[in-house]
Amino acid sequence: MRERLTVSQLTKYIKRMFSYDNILSNVCVTGEISNFKLHSSGHMYFTLKDEQSVIKCVMFRIQNRNLKFKPEDGLKVIVRGYVSIYEAGGSYQLYPEYMEPDGLGNLYLAFEQLKQKLEIEGLFNPEKKKKIPFLPKSIGVITSPTGAVVKDIINVLYRRYPNAVLKIFPVAVQGEGAGRQISNALRVINLLQAVDVIILARGGGSLEELWPFNEEIVARSIFKSKIPVISAVGHETDFSIADFVSDLRAPTPSAAAELVIPEKEALLKTLMDMRLRLKRALVGRIQIEKQRVDRVLKSPVMRHPLDKLNQKKMDLELIKKNMENGVKRKFETEKGKLSVSCGKLDVLSPLTVLSRGYSITRKCSKEVVKSISQVHPSDEVSVLLTDGIIRCTVEETSPSGGINEV
Repeated sequence: MRERLTVSQLTKYIKRMFSYDNILSNVCVTGEISNFKLHSSGHMYFTLKDEQSVIKCVMFRIQNRNLKFKPEDGLKVIVRGYVSIYEAGGSYQLYPEYMEPDGLGNLYLAFEQLKQKLEIEGLFNPEKKKKIPFLPKSIGVITSPTGAVVKDIINVLYRRYPNAVLKIFPVAVQGEGAGRQISNALRVINLLQAVDVIILARGGGSLEELWPFNEEIVARSIFKSKIPVISAVGHETDFSIADFVSDLRAPTPSAAAELVIPEKEALLKTLMDMRLRLKRALVGRIQIEKQRVDRVLKSPVMRHPLDKLNQKKMDLELIKKNMENGVKRKFETEKGKLSVSCGKLDVLSPLTVLSRGYSITRKCSKEVVKSISQVHPSDEVSVLLTDGIIRCTVEETSPSGGINEV
């Protein structure tokens, strides 16, 4: 009878057999990713599948940290690694050490993924682009300190505008760490507020060589910059993430130098033309205003300035005379009315009656005596006449037949 093995012993044996197999120790497999999961440890867990089979995969953090793209479900990939047994589960697994998209370049896929991500976040929004200053006092250039790019920019700038102040911020523009250098340069320039506009420049090259300008850290540094950024990366047909985020894209570094500042001779010519147009406009305006003044001076009001005043004085005199006549007429009318009223009052006045020989008798209490019954013998009375008062004592009273007996 054969020797009996434990499950662990059998599993270790199979794992050892896998490790001796030359194919399984360095295998290249293509398939579609499913059930993808990025663990907090940084390890990636997923399965590769085709129409008939699936295989579990584990890609450790140390191998996946340099991936240029983000694996996701449904993505077809090519992986290279080794197959081994996961002893705790008793199942075989593929452990990829390298992975790239199947049918698309690794860098191209990473470019498209980052472009889509940043576009969704609004980093390419035209409304957030800053305006490039018309005549910047100081221009910053982030590029390699050696090579044709920096020389071209210097030559173009000083040919167009010799008074331009140019500040070079040297960085690596390709290779490992270049993206971080570019990002740090943008941060330092903004911190110091050293320039009015920034040119981010590099000559042409392959996608791999231009990759620092496609890194997320560079894109976010450009977006955060308070100073306007002009991207001039590669040739006219080359596009980078930096081009989409920047405030202005120039097809080449030389074109960026032409866009950032106007040509001095052209500016001077424009100024001379504007000066000439302004002079002509002023002369024309002066002529128009002079003609207006001449017309005003020839007008009747300017030739006889007191004529209008005299006319108004005559009008005032007429108004004054009419008012005086009106007052006189009103006075005479009211005077006549007053005379009539006085006549009426005079007819009714007791004094008028007294002047005709009548009198008014009053008791000491000022009561008017109208009847003999109001007085008695020895009563004191006063008789009011037209020219004075007679004080009397009643001796007797006797009725009479009327006024005719008096």
